[in-house]
Amino acid sequence: MDNKPKALDICCCAGGASRGLALAGFDVTGLDIRPQPRYPYPFILGDALTADIDGYDLYFTSPPCQFGSIVTPKSHRANHQNLIPAIRERLQAAGKPYIIENVENNRRHLINPIKLCGSMFGLQTFRHRYFEVYPFISLLTPPCRHDFKPLLVTTAGANSRAIREKGNYKSVKNAPLAYGIDWMIADELKEAIPPAFTEFLGSQIMQACFEKAA
Repeated sequence: MDNKPKALDICCCAGGASRGLALAGFDVTGLDIRPQPRYPYPFILGDALTADIDGYDLYFTSPPCQFGSIVTPKSHRANHQNLIPAIRERLQAAGKPYIIENVENNRRHLINPIKLCGSMFGLQTFRHRYFEVYPFISLLTPPCRHDFKPLLVTTAGANSRAIREKGNYKSVKNAPLAYGIDWMIADELKEAIPPAFTEFLGSQIMQACFEKAA
């Protein structure tokens, strides 16, 4: 396609999901409330609930997951707002295809979510994530298999060598094989989505919604 469809990655962080959408053929821009110095595409500093999001053909968003994530202590979860409904309302009003991602513990807040696992794409991690896709696409996903020990990627600092169990070290150096990401620091990897996930979903949307119309 000469003119690539434009995708906006809302709550883009350092761009794991954006990389996958770009590999699927989209012209990607990122939006985040915090500066993202290592984000690899055009970037907009703004709030997901108030920024101008008009003019895009596909929207991807990863609303903060802390309100229900297993890594957030139960006593603290009420301190974090569930932004999924409010962002969904904005995306529905835009009237274009969209994807909403979140963690396994929050999947009940998504509509007909699709589960993806790193093992489906040859990555040395599991990192289960759930995706609400509109318009709904019936997908045949690769099998999810857990017959190997996943590589651990540290979130404790770039020089950390924290041990999960003997002989199984956490390391930022594991990120390329585990996540398919080689440009992020430890704190960014903590929330990163493997690009293979969004390349898979983005390719399906590209075929269903844009290539047929070209």
